Amino acid sequence: MLVRSAPAVLVVSLLAALAPGALAAPPAPFGHACAPSSGALLCATGNDAARVPSFDGVPLDVDVWLPATGNGPFPTIAMLHGFGGSKTAFEGGDPAYNAAFFARNGYAVVAPSARGFGRSCGVPDSRTGACTRGWIHLDDQRFEAHDVQFLLGTLVDEGVAKADALGVTGVSYGGGTSLQLAILRNRVRLLNGTTGPWTSPAGVPLTLAAAWPRLPWSDLADALAPNGRLGANTFASPFGVEIQAYNNSLYASGNASGFFAPLGADPSADITAWKNRLEQGEPYGADARAALRQLHTFHGAFGISLPKPQTPLLIQQGWTDDLFPVGQGLRIYDLLRRADARAPVALQLGDLGHARGANHPRDIASYDAQGLAFLNARLRASGSTPAPGSVTSFGESCPRNAPSGASPVRASSFARLARGRIVFGHRGAQRVTSAGGDATLSAQLNPLTLDSCRGFRVDVARDTAIVNLRSRGFRLLGMTRITAAIRVRGRDALLVGRLWDVSGNRQRLIDHGVIRLRSRHRLDFQLNGNDYRVARRHRVQLELVGRDAPTYRAANDPFTVTVRNLRVTLPTRERHPRR
Repeated sequence: MLVRSAPAVLVVSLLAALAPGALAAPPAPFGHACAPSSGALLCATGNDAARVPSFDGVPLDVDVWLPATGNGPFPTIAMLHGFGGSKTAFEGGDPAYNAAFFARNGYAVVAPSARGFGRSCGVPDSRTGACTRGWIHLDDQRFEAHDVQFLLGTLVDEGVAKADALGVTGVSYGGGTSLQLAILRNRVRLLNGTTGPWTSPAGVPLTLAAAWPRLPWSDLADALAPNGRLGANTFASPFGVEIQAYNNSLYASGNASGFFAPLGADPSADITAWKNRLEQGEPYGADARAALRQLHTFHGAFGISLPKPQTPLLIQQGWTDDLFPVGQGLRIYDLLRRADARAPVALQLGDLGHARGANHPRDIASYDAQGLAFLNARLRASGSTPAPGSVTSFGESCPRNAPSGASPVRASSFARLARGRIVFGHRGAQRVTSAGGDATLSAQLNPLTLDSCRGFRVDVARDTAIVNLRSRGFRLLGMTRITAAIRVRGRDALLVGRLWDVSGNRQRLIDHGVIRLRSRHRLDFQLNGNDYRVARRHRVQLELVGRDAPTYRAANDPFTVTVRNLRVTLPTRERHPRR
């Protein structure tokens, strides 16, 4: 017979009492085993059979990264990849923005392949079983956003994720989902279009505690067909101008790497039909407007009513991003601050993003550090978060491969980035036509291939409007505003504004934007903006053209716009810019 001493019996009893907590086995997210990787634990979906059925049964390929020690629950971040990518997007690359990095900093990290990409029904041989309808819904709140909420809720039920410390971050396509999740906050967009409370599968009420969207859109309808207006519900009034080069590239990428619904199979995800209609061009009727309304309502943050209270947000946007320019983040920033002057939203701006963005390493590293501090403050109650409304901006500089752009400017709000302005203009009449401009130059300005530091030969093309200013040296910081009296002949007229930095016989593009004209008498719109220093003795030249393909789709029908009293207002960092 085995006889135990009293102290030994006491130790065994204590261990038995502690077993459910202190001696519990490390969690197995979604039932997946974990193994050491890059100083953390990687709990991967090892095969298609181990994929996680989402709320509607579509299988998702998702990896979870955990801290090397601890049993949870952990503060948890969902990291969401860009269009055409997969869960592997955050397995390396940026040393301070990847899944293992955040896991080493104490977070559980959920890294899914979005539905229709990777092995979440994207790769052809992954389309088995419930993948029959697992196609891309183009960041629809009812599908892709709901998928992320379902995954986070499941991890809460499993004891992996901390219910009151859930965050999200993502880039581009993932940034769009992140921004939508922030505005949803504690709600889920249901398949019938209504919203309901966000709960875990077991019924635990959930709320998003922080979001760091990088290079997102706020209104997908406006992003794909901008009309030159930044209001909340102006996406189809009038119908915008297709960003043709990018739309073609994105469609080709999605078709090659993902799963588009067959034409006509799903009205909520009829991406090919939407693309075909946009490509037909003007006149745009009820069918085209219905497609834009679908994109506006279910595929962007602007289609969601604001939450109360608001989710803390750190939005990153690129001055030189021709796909999702600064206005996409600024419009949601402005909307949140109009609703609440102390709204917990801040902006990170710079020479970054999609092409033409330079993405200087030191600028990215600075924003990575700010992003980590923001998440730590909101999800772990440590460190500091940017002040409500605050903005940081790194300027554009050349060469593109420089470690950093122009030194950062910090302000308490976007409106306070610029402290002065320069105004110049031309009173006489100038004619802009749909056939004018230099087609060769427009082709060279294709945003997918343009080096923003490249200079082009100065050439005043026919049927364009021009106005110049001799610079005494200033820092452009914000969005160029253009006003004029106009007379329009023809329908569906558009104007593209290009702002050039001219030195000698060479010119460099520093700002641009497009407007679809609604008024036949008054022009008033803003370009996309920039943070750029114009040297002393250079000239600033504003050019208005009526054709700029392939950046923007050319109009189907001819038009003429007569421009008078053309006036250009440049926001500047200097308090008293010299004229």
